[in-house]
Amino acid sequence: MTSTRFLSHTLRTTAFGLIALGASWSAIAAPLKPDLAKSNVTIVFKQMSVPVEAKFKQFTPLIDFNSAQPETSKASVDIAIPSFDLGDPEYNKEVLKKEWFNAQQFPKASFVTSSIKASAGAPAGSKYDVAGKLTIKGKTTDVSFPLSVKKEGSAQVFEGNLPIKRLTYNIGEGEWKDTSMVADEIVIKFHLVAN
Repeated sequence: MTSTRFLSHTLRTTAFGLIALGASWSAIAAPLKPDLAKSNVTIVFKQMSVPVEAKFKQFTPLIDFNSAQPETSKASVDIAIPSFDLGDPEYNKEVLKKEWFNAQQFPKASFVTSSIKASAGAPAGSKYDVAGKLTIKGKTTDVSFPLSVKKEGSAQVFEGNLPIKRLTYNIGEGEWKDTSMVADEIVIKFHLVAN
C-alpha cells in the first residue's frame, strides 16, 4: 500500500471511528423523554391540622441523567401555577389571587439542579442527594432533598419529597400569614417517569 493510499485509508477509518463515537456519545448524553401521562407533581399541606393534597396539572420536566456519573447529571422542572388543582373551582380561583400564588404576576414556578450526588451507603444507582434552586412567586432559595431512582421496564422513575415553608415564598400574605388555619409546612412531591 502506497503512503498516499495508507494515509487516505487511515483518515477514513479515523473519521468513521469518530462519527461512531459521537453517535454513541450523543445517545448516552441525550436527555430523557418524560412520560407526562404517568408523571405527577403534587403538594401536601395541612389546613386546620387536616392534610390536603393538591396537584399541578401542567409541568415541564427536563432530565439529563447519567447513573454512572451522577455528578454530570442535571434536571429542571417548570410548573404552570394556573394549573394548580385543589379539586374545587372556587378554591382554585382563590389560591391564584395575589395573597397566595399571585399567578397573574408569577405564572411559573421552577426548580433547577445545581448538584446531584450518589447517596452514601445506598445501593448503587438507587439513591441520590439533590441540591438546586427553587423559585416560587419571584423568590429563589437554595433547597436540597433525597431522590430515589428505579427502573420500570424501559423507563426510569424519579421520586422525591421536598419540604418547604410557604411563608418563605410569600404564599399567604396579610391575614393568611397566620399559620393556625393553613400550616407553614408544605411538602412538594414528585413522581417523574422518563424513557
